Formats: sequence, C-alpha cells, structure tokens
Amino acid sequence: MSGETSHHEHIGPYRLLSRLGAGNGAVRRAAGPDGRDVAIRLLPPGAAPDIARMREVLSPYVVDVLDGDAAAPTPYVVSRFVPGRPLGETVAEQGPMPGDALRRLAFGLARALAAIHGAGLVHGELGPGTILVVDGAPVVIDFGLTAGVTAADDVRAWAATVTYAAAGAHAADPGPLPLDALPADLRPLVEAAAALDAGARPDAAELAEATSRLDLPSAPATRSGPTPAAAAVPAPPPARAPAAASPEAAGTAQTAAGAHGLAVARGWARLLAAMVVVIAVAVVVIAPIAGLVLSLGAVTLLRVAGTTARGWAWAFGRTLLTVPYAAAFTVAVPLGLVAVSSVGGEIDSLSAAAFGAGAGAAVLWTAPGVSGPRRQLERMFLSAARRPRHIAAAGAVLGGLALVAVVGALTLTPSFSPMYGLQSSVEGTMDRLQTAVNRF
Repeated sequence: MSGETSHHEHIGPYRLLSRLGAGNGAVRRAAGPDGRDVAIRLLPPGAAPDIARMREVLSPYVVDVLDGDAAAPTPYVVSRFVPGRPLGETVAEQGPMPGDALRRLAFGLARALAAIHGAGLVHGELGPGTILVVDGAPVVIDFGLTAGVTAADDVRAWAATVTYAAAGAHAADPGPLPLDALPADLRPLVEAAAALDAGARPDAAELAEATSRLDLPSAPATRSGPTPAAAAVPAPPPARAPAAASPEAAGTAQTAAGAHGLAVARGWARLLAAMVVVIAVAVVVIAPIAGLVLSLGAVTLLRVAGTTARGWAWAFGRTLLTVPYAAAFTVAVPLGLVAVSSVGGEIDSLSAAAFGAGAGAAVLWTAPGVSGPRRQLERMFLSAARRPRHIAAAGAVLGGLALVAVVGALTLTPSFSPMYGLQSSVEGTMDRLQTAVNRF
C-alpha cells in the first residue's frame, strides 16, 4: 500500500525496520526489495517533494535520494542510509570543532549546497540536525522538503552552521553571529554569507570555490576506502563508498561530471541573465519613461523574490537607494555626449537623453554595488541552464529579442510617451546646452 505503513510494516516495496528520529516528518530505517539499507522520511499529507530533481543531486556531501512517492496519501522520500551522527550531537559531545575540522566542514557544506542549488532546489532547513558527520566529513540530509525559502537563505544557514560548529552554541538568527570564534581565514567568508542584504551574499558555488582555497589537510580515514574529507584541494573529492555494490571509480566520475555540469550551467545562467539586462536597457533607450518604470518594477520584484524575510518594503527601499546612483549616470552620459560633440560632430538631443536613461537603467540592473537583481536572474535561469533543450529555447528567444531591441535602440527615434511635455523640455534643454558648448 504505497505511501502508508500497513500492519505488515511496509511502505511501498520497503520493509520498515526501526525509527531513526523526527523532524520534518518521521524517519524510518528500512530494507529495499533488493536488500539495500535505506532511510525513509515520511512527510505530512500534502507535501510535494520534487523526487526527480532530488535524484539529480550528485555529491559526496549530500545523501543520495533513491526513490519516493509525492502522490501517496503519506508522501515519502527514500535515500541511502548514512551511518553518521548529527552535527549537533557531535558538537555537544566533543565541543567546538578545531580549525582543520571546521574548514573541512565549511568546504563540504558549501559543496553540498552548490549541488542542491544546481539542481534547482533549496535545502530550507540546513543546520546541526540535518547534517550527519561521517568519518569527519559532513553529509547533508533532508533537502528540498521546505517551501518558501531561497538559495540566499541557505547561504545564511551555512554561515550560522559553521559558526555554531566553531562556537559550540546556536547562533541567533537574524542576530549577529559570534565571528570571533572562527579562524581568521574563514571569518570573511562567513561574514559575507551572513550579510543582512540577501543579494550581497555569495552563492553556494562561490562559497565552494572560496573554501576550496583554504588550507584543508586530509582527515584520517577510520574506515576502508577514501572519505570526502580526504580529498586533495582543489581537486574534486572522491565519492562516499556507496551502500550498493558499484565501482568506486564510477562514483568519483559522477561527482566530477556533476561539478563540471554545474560550472557550465552557471555560465549559461550568467549569459541568459546578461541578455535580459541588454533587452531592458535597450527598451529604456527606445522609450525612456515607460522603460524606466518597467525596470524599477522588475528589479524590485527580483529583490522580493530573492528574500523571504523582508518583503516589499525592504525591496522597494533598496531600489530607492539606487535611484540617485542611476540618476547621476542619467545626467552624466548626455553631458558627456554633448562635450564630445564640441570636438566635432553633432549629437541628436533626444538620442543623447535616451542613452542617458539607458545608462541609468543599466545601473538599476547591474553596477558596482548593485548585484541583487542580476544574481536573482542567474538563480532563476540556473535550473533551465542544466537542461540542453531549455538552454537552446531560452537562448534563441532571448538572443532574438536582444538583437531586435538593440537594433531598435540604435535606429528608432526615442519616445518619451506618455510625458510628451517632458520630451519637449528635454529636447529644448539639450539643444541649448549643445549650442552653448559649441560656441566655446
């Protein structure tokens, strides 16, 4: 009887053995039809885990999801059984982690989040209770089960967890973290990951790359076969010894392929996001007033999508803070074009003003110190970028739109609709300014 525990103590084809704990649903140890040792997490009715995506997460630092049924009366997720202890128990018993162990933990957790986010999922509850310690290396469990959180929230949870392991106590959220407990080389990374501005936090892939450059000595192996913590840096760590009979080399190759796929996907996500920004700026050049209003609304919506704690007021406030920055470029670019015209040539007044508006829009989307909207666009495209057909479709559509928008920006007469009075004022002001400059 799929999804429900019968009196024969089965769920689907899995024979239940013992209870492992509680949390986001009960956890049971079970045996699969092939005798494989697995863990089954029973979820509340109505939960809808994306089993297909969860199975795509391939990392030695993330538990392997094997099966599940999201449509059952009692939804469940099946993963490999990991014979480790929760990080919370380890720290409670042994105290704060020393520097080497802490660096290995930070690196492993960053790699785990990068793999989870690369599959288009988030963890949502990363912490001492959802991390198992196996031979000194972390293995993340229970990912993809919580809604309403973002990748940036996971990054903040990474910072809180690493600090917890360093200090031996829970770090208050959203209060300041006790950074003094951290080694000097980890402190800047944790501080950046814990930034109050979610858009200013690095993403998990950047954290994984940064932590791979730390001094990560090998951990002593306490079981046969290599462990993730024994990997040389920056080479990818070898995979955990699988519970099922499969060659160890295949697991390592799978991990390396996953890391390569993530890097390629991130490159495509950046390219697709850049196309969106180009289209937005070109639209502002064609229709400065309407385009700027649309850009202001779009960047605010992206900031809202990138945070769950602050909402509209915070996002709108952040956008307002960038308006003076954008306005400075909106004024400076036309003045610069007028100054160039004094050397030789003639600049159309409306075009100069429109290019100034385009420069201001570029600041709203992406400029030094303004990275939130662009980062959120990249996160949104990351899932599609992992699927070749989606990449081709998105690239073709956005590439075509970008080409049309750029051609229009360079050839069409700018329209300041619906503020035609402003158009006349801008044109007259620019003409007088250009005449005055040419007299000198």
